[in-house]
Amino acid sequence: MAMAPDYGAFVSKFILKPPSSPSPSLPLTGLTFAVKDIFDIEGHVTGFGNPDWARTHVPASSTAPAVLDVLKAGATCVGKTVMDEMAYSIIGENKHYGTPRNPCAPDRVPGGSSSGSAVAVGAMLVDFSLGTDTGGSVRVPASYCGILGFRPSHNAVSTVGVIPMAQSLDTVGWFAREPSVLKQVGRVLLELPDEDPVRPSQIIIPRDCFQLLGIPTERLTQALVRSVEKLHGGDIIKHSILGDYVRDNVPALSSFLSEINEDHVNNIPSLAALSSARRLLQRYEFKNNHKEWVSAVNPDLGPGISDHVREALQTTEENIDVCWSVKKEFHAALTSLLGDFGILAIPTVPWPPPKLQTDSSALEVFGAKAFNLLSIAGVSGFCQVSIPMGLHGNLPISISLLAKCGADGFLLDLVETLYESLKEHIAIAEKSF
Repeated sequence: MAMAPDYGAFVSKFILKPPSSPSPSLPLTGLTFAVKDIFDIEGHVTGFGNPDWARTHVPASSTAPAVLDVLKAGATCVGKTVMDEMAYSIIGENKHYGTPRNPCAPDRVPGGSSSGSAVAVGAMLVDFSLGTDTGGSVRVPASYCGILGFRPSHNAVSTVGVIPMAQSLDTVGWFAREPSVLKQVGRVLLELPDEDPVRPSQIIIPRDCFQLLGIPTERLTQALVRSVEKLHGGDIIKHSILGDYVRDNVPALSSFLSEINEDHVNNIPSLAALSSARRLLQRYEFKNNHKEWVSAVNPDLGPGISDHVREALQTTEENIDVCWSVKKEFHAALTSLLGDFGILAIPTVPWPPPKLQTDSSALEVFGAKAFNLLSIAGVSGFCQVSIPMGLHGNLPISISLLAKCGADGFLLDLVETLYESLKEHIAIAEKSF
């Protein structure tokens, strides 16, 4: 089957130029970008991944500040991208607008919900793109499409003019192929000052998180360790068991732990409990945001999405206060663990991308395992970057680095510093496995 020239990434195409003539002094001059169809752009209907939503909403009267910021910095927007309906999936399949074609692995899902935004960057249709990440919607498609994806600290980038999914977890994230572009976009969105890069104080590699992997652990850790040793010395590399630390330092998790299967092969009990708290909070806030519209319109939703929405609408206030306690305690515990310039290194997801149209029950098992890892940044509010680590079995794999809330500039600098060395060691690792 012939591949569409735009890889099915776009739901609509248009040109939105910078408000004034681009100047060479502007940081994003000459760069093109695409925007997930969850951001308001003046004069365009924000579709939220679903035709019924688009049909029942009027064009936006203003443009989201995050979009305006990159336009003012000299970039040109070329269109809106396909997304999972109501941002409620990490898979990337959309029954209405089609599934954007994964440029790294055409028979595999692109990851969601910012599927089209990741594909547009991975297929070299744009230089960068904007997405959102609530449960993993930038990090997962970045991993699956073999590109860089950045989830900033919670509340670091304005979500005004972005349809809310669950405000306590929602972030505006972005994708790029090159760390220099990732950093430049971040400097604009985060309004970062010029500062010299800081050496990380420690890089923690939690053994239990890497035991969730469906590929050899060394395939991801080897290149990272060797790059860090080369650039910063091996003394800053530490190993830990994150699950034990979380269990001992987040007492509010106890009410969620009682529900968790102690099967360490498929989950880390304390991180699975963390995921349960995140899921409950996400469902509760989604319900408050969208129950009225769903009840009034009865939208046509894809099978997986309709299940998620139904479960969200059935959520009660029970244990919501505990979720807030978990967030507060976990944020404090992770801040204490990492300090100002510590890094936590984890797999972005446990496996390479699943095949297209994989059975939904198999995807549920995958999702449960993935959220052990994805919920760490979601619940803590920390910033996280997903870094491509080449191919394993011809499929894209990645590693993630996390830094404390507010340390986004430090994390962006570190990625840029590490990236070339990582590429060298990834090439060596690919030949070894």
